[in-house]
Amino acid sequence: MSQQREPAVAGLFSEEDGVRLHGAKCTTCNTPYFPKAAHCRNPDCDESKIEPCSFGGGGVLWSYSVADFPPPAPHKYDKPFVPYVIGVVDMDNGLRLVGQMADGLEAMRIGARVELAIESIYHEAGKAFTSWKFKLL
Repeated sequence: MSQQREPAVAGLFSEEDGVRLHGAKCTTCNTPYFPKAAHCRNPDCDESKIEPCSFGGGGVLWSYSVADFPPPAPHKYDKPFVPYVIGVVDMDNGLRLVGQMADGLEAMRIGARVELAIESIYHEAGKAFTSWKFKLL
C-alpha cells in the first residue's frame, strides 16, 4: 500500500509536468530567485521587475557536505536519524541551489551531473512528505 504524498512546504514545487521549483526572475537583468523574491537583489540591476518563474532541469554538483546530526526543530525527519548528503548545485538555468542528495556519500563527486527529483523526506500520519532533492545522473 503506497502512502499519500504531500509537499512538506506547499507552493515551493510541483511535479505534474516534470519537477518544477516555483520561484521568480527579474525580467530586467534575468537574475533567477528561489524561493520567490519580492524585488531584485542584483546590485547591477537598474530596474527591479520580478515575475513568477518555474525552474526545472539539471545542473552540476558544485560542493557537498554530510549532515551527521539531526536538524533542529521545526525540521522533521524519520527516526532513527540517518546521516544524509547536502549538495550545492549550479543549475543550468542560472540558479545555485542547496538541497538534499538522493544518493549516498560514496557516490558523490564534484562536477557530477544531477537532476531535480521530488522524494520523501519524512513520514507522518500515514503520509509521505516530499521535497526537492538532487539525483546523480
